[in-house]
Amino acid sequence: MEQAAGSERDTRSVPVCYRHPDRETGVRCTRCERPICPECMVSASVGFQCPDCVRGGSATGPAPQASRPRTIAGGTVTADPRLLTKILIGINLAVFLAIQADRSLLDHVVLYGAWPPKPFPPASGVAGGEWYRFVTSMFAHEQYWHIGFNMLSLWWVGGPLEAALGRARYLAVYFVSGLAGGALTYLLAPPATASLGASGAIFGLFGATAVLMRRLNYDMRPVIALLVINLVFTFNPAMNISWQAHIGGLVAGVVTGYAMVHAPRERRSLVQYGTCAVVLALAVALVLVRTAQLT
Repeated sequence: MEQAAGSERDTRSVPVCYRHPDRETGVRCTRCERPICPECMVSASVGFQCPDCVRGGSATGPAPQASRPRTIAGGTVTADPRLLTKILIGINLAVFLAIQADRSLLDHVVLYGAWPPKPFPPASGVAGGEWYRFVTSMFAHEQYWHIGFNMLSLWWVGGPLEAALGRARYLAVYFVSGLAGGALTYLLAPPATASLGASGAIFGLFGATAVLMRRLNYDMRPVIALLVINLVFTFNPAMNISWQAHIGGLVAGVVTGYAMVHAPRERRSLVQYGTCAVVLALAVALVLVRTAQLT
């Protein structure tokens, strides 16, 4: 009976606790990545660690040589795992308040392709050389409901993802997703249509969170339900939402998030940041193609 059970487990490729081989588990130590069962989980600032890593090593197995604990993506565990999320929310709120105080500022930070459109040469917009709009539009909101929804989403999704990835990797996913969403908007939307908001970056965080939950064998239903609800709103014509930014950000978030949590440990940084560079290069290529069409 024991051999048959073991054979069935191997066929399904379900990991087992390294200290209790008879117990299946979907959780891994955030430092050494060995599977651990509930009895062996030691709560850490991010995720769980195995008893060996907590003790700094023992005869039951080698402990990692790193002086500080690492997240599942290889980032450093910090005292405040939500620091960057708080800073991003603060920047968005500051820009929103500035726009409310001076509405003319909005014209200088939104993302749009070109004005005036052909047959005249563009005097402003991305096609007119104002590439900075890809960044400024990520932090600009006009409506209270828009910034409220985005900042709540950023706090709920961004905070845990920052803790799981580490600050540098989290920031890379955020900006790559936001820029990819802006590039797709620039490519597909009418050139005189203005778009703004952090939604592209936040959809990227949604995508990366889904990949992370799948990697940890967590229940996927909550994040899938959240994505479906957001996509329904995205494609509702009455909402007047830039679906291009949402889809572009979501795809970029899935791709970069996959690289973050599945990169092999021996060349983790190369794969992670190399993937971000490739996605950015594709976004730049889209921007160049669209600019050639508009000038």
